[in-house]
Amino acid sequence: MSKAMIVGVVLGAVGLMASGVVSAYPLDEREPEYADVLAVQPIRDDGGAPREACREVEVSRPAQVADQHQIAGTLIGAVAGGLLGSQIGGGGGKKLAAVAGAVAGGYAGNKIQETLQARNTQTGTETRCDSMAEGGGGVVGYDVKYRLGQEVGCC
Repeated sequence: MSKAMIVGVVLGAVGLMASGVVSAYPLDEREPEYADVLAVQPIRDDGGAPREACREVEVSRPAQVADQHQIAGTLIGAVAGGLLGSQIGGGGGKKLAAVAGAVAGGYAGNKIQETLQARNTQTGTETRCDSMAEGGGGVVGYDVKYRLGQEVGCC
């Protein structure tokens, strides 16, 4: 017999033995795929003690106003309106135009100062705190009682 034939016979014998060992291995004794669930109880987080969470917040407030009734704006507007109104017309109409200009200018000056004061704000920081519960009290897990084959297990 040649060397190649001997090697072939040995390899064939090893292959047959290996296939015999594999076929002897029990494939039908697998673990069960499913368990019977007997009971389920949710585990809840009790929330723990409340804690305080603080943060710095930027806030804007209207600035303190010295002239709350807009008197300065009314007076400046009335003078400017009166001067412009006196430039219109002649004789008695000139006086009437000056009075009408003063009234309209006073009203306009008042509203202009009111708008400017409303836009004037002061910005600062303020500490704001909120009370928060730790954990939130939600479900964090489950206690499960089950049967796997003939054994009863839990957790």
